[in-house]
Amino acid sequence: MSKNKITNFDAIVIGSGISGGWAAKELTGKGLKTLVIERGRDVQHIKDYPTTNLSPWEFEHRNELTEEIKQANPIISKCYAFREDAMHFFVKDAEHPYLQEKPFDWIRGYQLGGKSLTWARQTQRWSNYDFEGPKRDGFAVDWPIRYNDLDKWYSYVEKFIGVSGNKDHIPQLPDGDFLPPMELTKVEKLLQQKIASNYQDRQMIIGRCAHISQPKDIHLEQGRSSCQYRNLCQRGCPFGGYFSSNASTLPWAAKTGKLTIVTDSVAHSIIYNEKQQKATGVKVIDAKTKAETIYHAPIIFVNAGALNTNLLLLNSKSKRFPNGLGNDNGLLGKYLAFHNYRGSVTAEYHAELEYTIEGRRPTSGYMPRFRNVFRQDTDFLRGYAVGLGASPSDQASKNWGAELKNDLLNPKPGPWKVKSHIMGETIPKETNKVWLDDREKDQWGIPKLRIDISYDENDEKMLADYFEQVTEMFTKAGFTNIKTKDSKQAPGLDIHEMGGVRMGKDPKTSLLNEWNQLHLCKNVFVTDGACMTSTSTQNPSLTYMALTARACHYAANQLKNNKL
Repeated sequence: MSKNKITNFDAIVIGSGISGGWAAKELTGKGLKTLVIERGRDVQHIKDYPTTNLSPWEFEHRNELTEEIKQANPIISKCYAFREDAMHFFVKDAEHPYLQEKPFDWIRGYQLGGKSLTWARQTQRWSNYDFEGPKRDGFAVDWPIRYNDLDKWYSYVEKFIGVSGNKDHIPQLPDGDFLPPMELTKVEKLLQQKIASNYQDRQMIIGRCAHISQPKDIHLEQGRSSCQYRNLCQRGCPFGGYFSSNASTLPWAAKTGKLTIVTDSVAHSIIYNEKQQKATGVKVIDAKTKAETIYHAPIIFVNAGALNTNLLLLNSKSKRFPNGLGNDNGLLGKYLAFHNYRGSVTAEYHAELEYTIEGRRPTSGYMPRFRNVFRQDTDFLRGYAVGLGASPSDQASKNWGAELKNDLLNPKPGPWKVKSHIMGETIPKETNKVWLDDREKDQWGIPKLRIDISYDENDEKMLADYFEQVTEMFTKAGFTNIKTKDSKQAPGLDIHEMGGVRMGKDPKTSLLNEWNQLHLCKNVFVTDGACMTSTSTQNPSLTYMALTARACHYAANQLKNNKL
């Protein structure tokens, strides 16, 4: 898995995160000699998790950020996981600058494994209500696939990564192949019951998450074990209790003997051969020495992360494609979307104080989308999912000295703290776009990305409905001190940016076909967030993995039959 001078491969994968790791696993599993190109540093499972077993008092600043770090990193310091224990897994603001037409917080992790080391691990399937949404509701373009095209691939992925959850029988949230579910807390169960008794159109469940609650043979073969309920996942898990490329797909691919990884290697562009009418390789720049290398392969998978994938394809110019690879229709970099996380609602509950919780559960309650599912029933398009959680608290002491010490040693139960957040679907718009700046370049000579992405009236209406509905649900559950908050955070902090290289049926209105192939360059595949036609309300990573496994199976067969 170290660098070498071999430049010819059967397949190249650009990026080693959630989708790139899966591409490496699947392509090597098909017997293809595969190169993974990672722009960041090498990170090896367990060995390179320096903070994973540290106690709070072992951090110089008790796991908080200093004012100096905050001032130097006004963007990345907004991220919930950017703290003293995981700063080394995130891109600092000054290291890889970009240009903002409107405020956009681009959260990145440049290392082997990418953001698979720090993701929130929520794994929900899409349903036909999501794949059919653009056609039904008249936005974006029709997806070229439906749920049945991904069903078996969802199962394939779930069984390998390990997903904890219940079979909840919800039409808009298909059930999967689950390990035993984690448990709702006492007050979460009360809220679940109150919602069920007061509403027929909504259901609260335990969040489905990529954690091994009870390992199967396939997980033990990966060298992974059960989740330890530490909830320190952003540090890297030495137990492999949650899924990451580093703990799972990349080591699995390495066991085939077909995997080569180059780190500190920045993909500059994909090389298009006009005589062969296909891509023949990838130009790579050494992150440290700036030396150039060209790697060749008949199959190229682009999994650099949604915005970087857009950047790479836009920078892959040739006489045939002067505006970027496959970009005859001028849509590359347009129709981006994201998830709206701006809203939260908090409350208190002053009963059930005798109950406590054990461990640190790495998920929460979840309410699938209930607005505009079966029919249009609001004045905004699409809908939102709701994250829900409740945990006990201790009364704050007002004493000093010996009395304070006694209060700390003998805490008295305080009210349960109840919280929720929105995950709203935004509508892909042509005005939400990225492009290459024509003047400023980064240290590797690559044009900087200029980003113009914003909220719209639909997002504001959806947010108002979320506040109204959750406040009503909390009131009916008997909660008090209910407060709503609009964080006003910029797009990007959701870390769910999608689109720009969207799938579709027509080459005139999309960039990729139903197999994630570029319409106009059949041996280049895109299976990360850039390929998404719309966003749904579910966390997207499981769908990226399923799309990747499906596309790799297809690509390997096409290559075998001399069709690529």
